Amino acid sequence: MESMDKQLLYAARTLGASEKKIFFRIILPNCRSGLLAGMILAFARAMGEFGATIMIAGNIPGKTQTMALAVYTAVQSGNRQTAYLWSLVIVILSALAIVGINYFEKKKYQGEDEGF
Repeated sequence: MESMDKQLLYAARTLGASEKKIFFRIILPNCRSGLLAGMILAFARAMGEFGATIMIAGNIPGKTQTMALAVYTAVQSGNRQTAYLWSLVIVILSALAIVGINYFEKKKYQGEDEGF
């Protein structure tokens, strides 16, 4: 958000746009790719993190158990099939996240190229 062109904000203010409208119509669309990348990185980090979760929240199935903890618990109990299933779910979600960000980035750059 800091690297966004401030002239856009000034122009919107001089045209009488409210701060709420400026945020939703100018700032968010211009920062969409950075916000999306940050969310995907946070999601990817959370997928592999279970040390802090197991120490702070515990490993209560249906309450505080994350997918990574479900894989860990399944492996520890010898239930390999469940561990493989949860691993597959994690891989699919991660792949969908990557495909999604690539789709939106591609769409963003195609929209910019049309003006030239």
